[in-house]
Amino acid sequence: MTKRTNKLNEFLHKIRFKYRVSILNENTLEESWHVRLSKFSVFMFASTFVFLTFIILTILIFNTPIVHYLPGYGDAGNRTQIIQESMRADSLVQQINLQAGYMGILKEIIDGKIKPDSIASLDPEDLQEKARVFVEKSNNEKEFVDKFEQDEKYNLASIDSKPNENMYVFFQPTRGVISSSFDIAEEQFGIYMITSPNESVVSVLGGTVVYAAFTFDFGWVIGVQHENNYLSIYKNNTRLLAKVGDTVKAGQSIALTGETSGKKAGAQFYFELWKQGKPINPEDVIIF
Repeated sequence: MTKRTNKLNEFLHKIRFKYRVSILNENTLEESWHVRLSKFSVFMFASTFVFLTFIILTILIFNTPIVHYLPGYGDAGNRTQIIQESMRADSLVQQINLQAGYMGILKEIIDGKIKPDSIASLDPEDLQEKARVFVEKSNNEKEFVDKFEQDEKYNLASIDSKPNENMYVFFQPTRGVISSSFDIAEEQFGIYMITSPNESVVSVLGGTVVYAAFTFDFGWVIGVQHENNYLSIYKNNTRLLAKVGDTVKAGQSIALTGETSGKKAGAQFYFELWKQGKPINPEDVIIF
């Protein structure tokens, strides 16, 4: 026990022993500056310097654009932000092109390069003759139609009595850009869409509203039952325009979308399409 105590005291004495560091004048050998340091104080100064440097660099990296150059920083929210910025840039380019065209027309008008439009007189008889020519079938067209009707007159195989998705015209649920697609492996049974605030949400097919309520996870939610066991669900709405039991037509407004923050996928408009209890990829039957 005594040996351990002696070694500890000796160690403490060594790290606390102070050394005098002096700076001397080369010509006169006079001491210009000095400082007394111990091993322990040098260790503390170095640790403090390293810690403060780490804190300053961390603050600079995460509060400046440097953070975007760190490997692995990209997340799912970046895709949404890129899509929004691309739409904004595209809108600005279109607006600039329209303004450039407008200014070019004004310049040509001022320079006298554009002459007033001439209005041609419309002859009713001439218009009727042109219409008759356009409507009247040619001989080749008549022969082809007659032959086709005769060949297919008794062809029962050409009649498909089973309904399919192609027989239905699905409306797009709302105007916007798809930010996250259908992925049954990730248990995402619908699509997320970036929309403008208060964008109209329409029923993709005619049917009856079977669900309309507020949820904590998806805000205002509305569901519509359609023919052939189709069920469409519209989530993350800011307001509903229909209630349970209402009969809606295809393309009729049933809700309004909310604010799209772009940072959280759950804040975007979410749409699901089901048939006979199974989810369907909306992009397979709806043109977005």
